[in-house]
Amino acid sequence: MDDMETWPEIQKAATEKRRELVLQGPGVDTRISSHGGLTSSIYSLTLLNYLEVSQCPSLTEIHEEIRRLTHLQSLILCRNKLASCPDAIGLLGSLKVLDLSVNNLQVLPEGITQLSELNTLNVSCNSLEVLPAGLSRCTKLSTINVSKNRITRFPADLYSERLDLLSSLVASDNSIEELSGDVHKLSALKVLDLSGNKLKEIPFDLSDCPKLKEINFKGNKLNDKRLEKMVNGCQTKSILDYLRGKGRQGEDAGDAEGGRNADKKKKQQQQRKKKEKVAEEPDEVEELNKMVVRVLHVSDAPTALTVKVMAEVKDVRPYLVCCVVRGMNLKSGNSLKRFLVAQTKLHDDLCGKRTTATIATHDVQLLKGPLTYDVKPPTQLKIVSLGRKEMTAVELMRHLHLEAEELRKQKKRQNVTGLHKYLQLLQGKPFYPCLVDAEGHVISFPPITNSENTKIKKTTKELFLEVTSSTSLQTCKDIMDALIVKMAELNKFTADHREEAGSDVEGEGPTEPAEASDKASSELIVQQVRTVDQDGNLKVVYPSKTDLSFNDISNLTVVW
Repeated sequence: MDDMETWPEIQKAATEKRRELVLQGPGVDTRISSHGGLTSSIYSLTLLNYLEVSQCPSLTEIHEEIRRLTHLQSLILCRNKLASCPDAIGLLGSLKVLDLSVNNLQVLPEGITQLSELNTLNVSCNSLEVLPAGLSRCTKLSTINVSKNRITRFPADLYSERLDLLSSLVASDNSIEELSGDVHKLSALKVLDLSGNKLKEIPFDLSDCPKLKEINFKGNKLNDKRLEKMVNGCQTKSILDYLRGKGRQGEDAGDAEGGRNADKKKKQQQQRKKKEKVAEEPDEVEELNKMVVRVLHVSDAPTALTVKVMAEVKDVRPYLVCCVVRGMNLKSGNSLKRFLVAQTKLHDDLCGKRTTATIATHDVQLLKGPLTYDVKPPTQLKIVSLGRKEMTAVELMRHLHLEAEELRKQKKRQNVTGLHKYLQLLQGKPFYPCLVDAEGHVISFPPITNSENTKIKKTTKELFLEVTSSTSLQTCKDIMDALIVKMAELNKFTADHREEAGSDVEGEGPTEPAEASDKASSELIVQQVRTVDQDGNLKVVYPSKTDLSFNDISNLTVVW
């Protein structure tokens, strides 16, 4: 092939009969731009079961020749500028993971509905207005993410008993006006996110989903103001119990022969009075749900931590933002566990299982500043990673690869698990990124792990947060924003529920009762952290005035 010299990655994959190929970033984008698209030679790699082409704004289309890659199990085409996707994608009969997120797609090809082995579909951050009818034929679907599009409704067959493996449906930030009561047919549904849509009602049938554990309807202007108040501040169980109660009321009214109309009228009057009462007390409801994040400027904190970023990280993992958070109550009840679960969920969703970005948290009291973001050869980077003894990056990566392979075998999954995906981000790199303290100890090795020596505990009062990425600085900021919002929500929940302190982390004994001050306030203080280059010139300060802008979250106030 005459263009193999231009695409040495493809030549190497062909020569070595590789099963995986990743093409991403500015260098690849330049070649795509200069050649008028992705080289056709890529479609000759018929042994591939994992193909990723990402972060290439010049990539606007994929050729129908992709039908030749019949062994593909994972196709990742995220963060490009794809305006269309060929119908031939439906001929990839082995495909299990399809990621078309962050593109310019207005429609999805009908061929997607022919992917009988499809397990994960991510088409978030596009311009889709509808989903293709026939997704119920993809009977192995487990995860669907269609967030941040323009979708107004779900196709009727999405509420199908055939989708008995669908456990996660994320459709936030769309224009969906109705959720059908047939949603209860999704018997495996565990996560449902319809926040930021145009729903007026939530069907009481939702409470019949037997495995539902997490729902999010925030940002919808519901007719039932009591329910709207609940979705903005309550746990899933409370909302489902409320919907279940409404369902029983409807059944009782339907069964009663004599006096049915009178009972119905009485209930309607009671509901109307409740709605009027809520409408008369908007300030009280708003105050109840209010969250406050206060920014402490660097100039007001002379001992603030600073992070020096060395030039060598540019070719490895160049983007970093940091901040310090105070006022996070981790002592009470299960608050620490909830925070760690929320961080894991952000890693899985916004961070793309750590392939887009990685979050790390540290106990400020255990840090020795100033900090340096640098690179080290794998044989020289030593870290006491979470739950392990000290070892070099080479040893750690070997252990993790073995664990990932064992996990794949146990779960009989496709060749690339979430763990595989972020491990391979460093594959072939001569240097690994790391955050180092003033004594030269590595406290963070992104995207792999952070240090056991700076791990947060229930007694942690100040948290140092870091987000790193190879994608963009704005990606780091967006994820840090989302993390702080989640921390504010969790802190408010802890304050509202007045939980008693106790151990919820394996290996820790019970702690003393929470102090009144721990319980009373849910206000977070976010202290700015500056990152500077090796000459001391400012690179970025977070948060800046352009950060923490949450116009869509009415109950969160940021005080500068």
